[in-house]
Amino acid sequence: MHAKFRKAIVSLELNFAELCVEFYFAPLCVKRTDFMKPTISLLAALLLSITLFAQDSLRYPEEKHLKNLRQLTFGADNAEAYWSFDSKAITFQSNNKVWGVNCDQIFTMPITENLRDGHKPKMISNGEGRTTCSFFMKGNKTILYASTYLGGKDCPPEPSRSAGKYLWPIYDTYDIFLADTNGKILEQLTNTPGYDAEATVSPKGDKIVFTSTRNGDLDLYVMDVKTKKVTQVTNEIGYDGGAFFSPDGKKLVFRASRPKTEEEKNEYLGYLKQGLVAPTAMEIFTCNVDGSDLKQLTTLGKANWAPFYTHSGKKIIFSSNHKGTRGFEFNLFMINTDGTGLEQITYDKVFDSFPMFSPDGKKIIFSSNRHNGGTRNTNLFVADWVD
Repeated sequence: MHAKFRKAIVSLELNFAELCVEFYFAPLCVKRTDFMKPTISLLAALLLSITLFAQDSLRYPEEKHLKNLRQLTFGADNAEAYWSFDSKAITFQSNNKVWGVNCDQIFTMPITENLRDGHKPKMISNGEGRTTCSFFMKGNKTILYASTYLGGKDCPPEPSRSAGKYLWPIYDTYDIFLADTNGKILEQLTNTPGYDAEATVSPKGDKIVFTSTRNGDLDLYVMDVKTKKVTQVTNEIGYDGGAFFSPDGKKLVFRASRPKTEEEKNEYLGYLKQGLVAPTAMEIFTCNVDGSDLKQLTTLGKANWAPFYTHSGKKIIFSSNHKGTRGFEFNLFMINTDGTGLEQITYDKVFDSFPMFSPDGKKIIFSSNRHNGGTRNTNLFVADWVD
């Protein structure tokens, strides 16, 4: 019954001519008569309470910062969902074979769209190669994303896990492209040899931050949108990536690995030469857009990643498995920008990650394995944010 209540829709007519709770399996309606006004009022309150419960049946009781949690996708791997500047739409990547793709491609849809019936949202990428990390440009008429399609139409091979090590591929055929909302590629933004991906846009729309191996390591770079001038931001050995701007556009938050010993450095560089990286030891860092004032905010151990500033700019939300006993127990946590005040936000037993606040600060979107029926499906969820 719990799952059925989750699908409840309430219709309250202003003139109280009819009061309905419509389930997918059966509608329940009460017709008004004059003597039934008190009964209708009581029933309305009861049904509204049921509906509020139904809306939040996807939320764990401890998740006090989330309200009206709603599932947006229903199957496969859906991740890195990022908002349009007007908070009305999202862009995301998915490998949903039902939609006719063999590996990650870029899609967009209004935040109000319902994919429960299995229909395919609008695809932005051209369906060739593999894509990642899409983001709206200012004005919401264009979207940037990274793609390997110039290196081949087929999906590039994924790393083998035969050695028991979890590895991410760093495809050297990734470049960053700009497309309109109909999927037409308008411009290639990067063309240097090596990996160029993980691009996001500043709140003012004047800068793009991305990760590149153009200097032989995985470092952050900032591109001026108008002039296309590129400036290197970080330069320490390790994987610097997943960067986002602060609300005022003056700072960056990102996750980074920092191999210390010679053995760790050799392993990191050895994997990098193979186009691989082991994302199992990462912490959260901040710096100014020019790379100055670099600070490590977390020392939690394990993998801390996918950071994003809150709307106020005073806190940072991120994903971490530091409390888990197994490798994939990721939840969302929040800290102050000085690294204090660690607070757990989500409580799924498997995976919560890729959080992003809407530009107006009212909602949060993230990816999760919650309520997936024991499958490996990672779906998108959106909720009202409660401070």
